[in-house]
Amino acid sequence: MVGATVRAARAGDAREMARVIVRSWRETYRGVVPDRILDDPGFEDARERFWTTALTDERYRANRIAVAEHDGRIVGVAMSGPIDEPGSEWTRQLYVLYVIASELGSGTGARLFHHVIRQEEAVALWVADPNPRAQAFYRKHGFAADGAETVDDGIREIRMVRPGRPPS
Repeated sequence: MVGATVRAARAGDAREMARVIVRSWRETYRGVVPDRILDDPGFEDARERFWTTALTDERYRANRIAVAEHDGRIVGVAMSGPIDEPGSEWTRQLYVLYVIASELGSGTGARLFHHVIRQEEAVALWVADPNPRAQAFYRKHGFAADGAETVDDGIREIRMVRPGRPPS
């Protein structure tokens, strides 16, 4: 089986990107995120509006947005962008990295990650806690929890950071 291919996302991908995000959230966060969020009938439409904006609005120009495709279908989504914390020691934030459950362990997540994050960049991200699989993935890619955490709508997140590394 050949793995997914990764490419820059296009505006026409917004609907399928929304579908992947909603499916991934439902597969990953059931029992962590309140069901009223996961089962909201407007969830997918709201995600489609977000991705349409992210892919067409100048405010997102500095972001890198990628999709993974397998057999002609989008199976993963990633987005990084400038850090939104003034004075931060990090230069980039990983905002989104999701693949559908059938792609977990296939290398698709790593290919998406490397498409939107460069080795030399100092990066921060927020990850749901508990989410041991995602946290292990990020540790494998050089991230460590820095002790910062937040709780929003009952969802606990921890910040993980990675210093920049010289290109090899």
